[in-house]
Amino acid sequence: MAERETWASRLGFILAAVGSAVGLGNIWQFPFKTATEGGAAFVVVYLVAALLLGLPAILGEFVIGRRANLNAVEAFDRLDHPAWTIVGAMGLLTGLWILSYYSVVGGWVTRYLLGSATGAYFAAPAAYFGSVSMGWEAVAFHGAFMAATAGIVAFGIEKATKLMVPSILVMLVGLAVYASTLNGVGAAYEFYLSPDFGFIADNIGSIVPYAVSQAFFSLSLGMGAMITYASYLGDDDSLFADGGLIVVLNTSVGLLAGLVVIPLLFVQFGTVPDAAAGGGAGALFISVAQAFATLGVAGRVLGVLFFGVVLVAALSSAISLLEVVTAYVVDNYGYSRPATAFSFGGVLFALGTLSAWNTAWLDWFDSLAYGVLLPLSVLLGVVFVGWVYGPAAVDEIKKGSGTGTTFATAWLWSVRTYVLIGVFVTLYLGVTDIYAAPAIPFV
Repeated sequence: MAERETWASRLGFILAAVGSAVGLGNIWQFPFKTATEGGAAFVVVYLVAALLLGLPAILGEFVIGRRANLNAVEAFDRLDHPAWTIVGAMGLLTGLWILSYYSVVGGWVTRYLLGSATGAYFAAPAAYFGSVSMGWEAVAFHGAFMAATAGIVAFGIEKATKLMVPSILVMLVGLAVYASTLNGVGAAYEFYLSPDFGFIADNIGSIVPYAVSQAFFSLSLGMGAMITYASYLGDDDSLFADGGLIVVLNTSVGLLAGLVVIPLLFVQFGTVPDAAAGGGAGALFISVAQAFATLGVAGRVLGVLFFGVVLVAALSSAISLLEVVTAYVVDNYGYSRPATAFSFGGVLFALGTLSAWNTAWLDWFDSLAYGVLLPLSVLLGVVFVGWVYGPAAVDEIKKGSGTGTTFATAWLWSVRTYVLIGVFVTLYLGVTDIYAAPAIPFV
């Protein structure tokens, strides 16, 4: 039986967890959901969702992982609730589903990193995206990204994340400082940092679901990653302190990304361009690329730095998703890490070729994951922690934290009540949206 991984230091766990959370959700999706949902109005609601819903939920996943000291699937069996193994299985499947197309986007980022250095997309950013986002080349770069992910999982997550996460922060700060020097940046800051609370009141029905989903996605909740990472922790670690720090660092990366992207768009276009209105691929790979293209040689340098940040962030999240299934197999069957990581990397590469071959498949995979699989997985975990494992969860979260029973119990009741309601409403809205327009490719 292969020996389980452990964290060499508390910093290693925090950086790995932040790396899992910091990914395309922060840099690809957050700035453009902000841009299309009222700017600072969306930021305010997102911050509230991350603190009041995301933090209690991530602590629940930490409790399961550390208490069981086992992978996300078998953890529930060790906690004497084998029927709830479905929670871990759901998280594992959700993570693998997401990683299959996430890797395709990682391949696109790699192409744009190279294209920035050569200026390949400067003449026609939209046409360039169309040429690299589908077909054999997209499949090849998807394969390269998946191979890199499997290699990191096989040979050293902690060492990699100790380099990745600080690099992301340093490069984003540098880019944000540069963006602050652009002429006309004041309008962008006003849009991004001055909330219109009247807009929130008038559009709360659309802003809240997007903000809650963004909080869960960007914190890697419901994918088994946080359960798995917490299973390598010792009893002397404070889950409250670590969870709070992870949420703060993850949210800070999203805010920094906004301080880079929003000024770039406003300075170049005077507003949010039409290509960015829907977020996703058009937002990052066309609008931002078009902004860089107008800057000449400086645009090449900025493009390399920006897409370099996105690539590192994408890798840091991808390795956490592959780690979930790798830990499960290593724990239960004793296979070696390298063999397991590369085997599942191959399976996910095959599944992801659908999304690499045609972006219609990627859009469908993403819609199903974001609207249904992810909130359903989070909901099951919240129900288990709050209403099934409650007293034991309180005992576990007190370990190493120095907090009393009152504080821990208040956390438990937050999970039982408003967190549960918030996740349920998010799932309901996601299911109704998918039901109204399933958009299954080629059907």
